[in-house]
Amino acid sequence: MSEPLTIVVMEGDQTGQELLELALGVLDPEVLGLQIGLERFDLSLANRRATENQVVARAASAASESGFALKAATITPEGAGDVGSPNRLLREGVAGTVIIRTGRRLPGVTPVGGVHFPISVVRMAVGDAYGASEWREGAAGQAGEAALRTERITREVCRGVAEHSFRAAAAMAARVYGGPKWTVSPTYEGMLKEELDAAAARHADVPYEPVLIDAAYAGLIGAAAEAPLVIPALNRDGDCLSDLVMALFGSIAGAESVLLCLDSDYETQTVMAEAPHGTAPALQGKNLANPLAMILACAALLHHASTPQEPQRARASRAIYEAAMEVTGAGICTPDLGGHASSSEVADAIVAAVRSRLVG
Repeated sequence: MSEPLTIVVMEGDQTGQELLELALGVLDPEVLGLQIGLERFDLSLANRRATENQVVARAASAASESGFALKAATITPEGAGDVGSPNRLLREGVAGTVIIRTGRRLPGVTPVGGVHFPISVVRMAVGDAYGASEWREGAAGQAGEAALRTERITREVCRGVAEHSFRAAAAMAARVYGGPKWTVSPTYEGMLKEELDAAAARHADVPYEPVLIDAAYAGLIGAAAEAPLVIPALNRDGDCLSDLVMALFGSIAGAESVLLCLDSDYETQTVMAEAPHGTAPALQGKNLANPLAMILACAALLHHASTPQEPQRARASRAIYEAAMEVTGAGICTPDLGGHASSSEVADAIVAAVRSRLVG
């Protein structure tokens, strides 16, 4: 019998919460044959305001303790002085190192620009443009007014991004491609380039093609996409780049996003999986939003929870990934992927396909 697995579930807003509830169907112990417990935290905008973000801190602490978390999409209010986005607080709270988003071919969905092989974006989880100090100087609204921002990255996080990128590339039989704009910013962005070069020396068997970030964007269409890629990036570069990569394969809702907290040996200590998309308020209550990314986030958690002593988790993870691809390939998909199925129809079909693989 498998040991109990506790997953911290971070509830969200609008379609984020709707899709979370649908995705949790694949984690039903009766479907997977695993002992799974869910510890829930309400991270809706209303509750973050009511608790002045204390619920976010409690959720991060619980995630660090259990090692595994699943997060729904949440609203980020626009007004200054409001509670802001919980994402940065969570990433800092669990001492996140990297965020990985992998675009992959979806059966029955034609990718853009002839892209067929997986592309993983490995970005900084903390620092850079997120949480930077900002201010303005000069007379407001006048031509001389200036906006300033102080950004910060650390050697530790740069090294984590570099090392994980090469390890991921080795596992995917991919090459490490791209990088920051180190020619324009040799001191700031050059720190990541230094760590990438050092990691390349440690992993001489992994192909390495450093390319400036703007050229990497262009290279995704064409020759650079003729083999699996791992693209290391600064926090903001990776945020933008990963959305593009997801769209190349059909939809930003077509793959999961995984935050990893790495220890000093670059081994995973905490995993938080989520969908890379937002709350899609225009789709709230319409049962049309794509649940695929949230369901694959569940599969990613089980993959990271797998050990030689817990092979059932690896089997369950594979079953979810395979079921999701089977259902998509059968044309059971939401309108963003060219289908006509509802959110619940897609989720129910994937749960049924998982059950048939694991239970029969």
